[in-house]
Amino acid sequence: MPLSTFLVEDNPHIRHALIAAMEDAVDVHLIGTATTEAEAVAWLDGNPGAWDLLVVDLFLNEGSGLGIVKRCGRCRPGQRVVVLTNYATGEIADWARELGADAVFDKAGELDGFFALCANLEAEGRARGDEPRETLAP
Repeated sequence: MPLSTFLVEDNPHIRHALIAAMEDAVDVHLIGTATTEAEAVAWLDGNPGAWDLLVVDLFLNEGSGLGIVKRCGRCRPGQRVVVLTNYATGEIADWARELGADAVFDKAGELDGFFALCANLEAEGRARGDEPRETLAP
């Protein structure tokens, strides 16, 4: 079963490249994107059980990825929150983990690790025989 993924990234070039790379590297089903904190939180509130993986950039044009990560402290079992940022310094990575991120990766140098994590999550879901996710809210 594909990894139902929601992506929060405000840079359109990075967003499109990342989506293409994820679809090439892992069996993902992109179920939505957001470019702001408010947009992401609204979608997450309306679709609490629809996703397996939430990928969040920290620095957005409007709002912060940290606010999104903090909101997901109420995630359901099996859901994972991953921060993918250009600012994965030790302090920021620690802060994101304290707020609830399962992993933090640097966009510039840790994409292989990010894709490996995605592949592991997809394989775990297949091994568990996960059922299809809830229907998405509009």
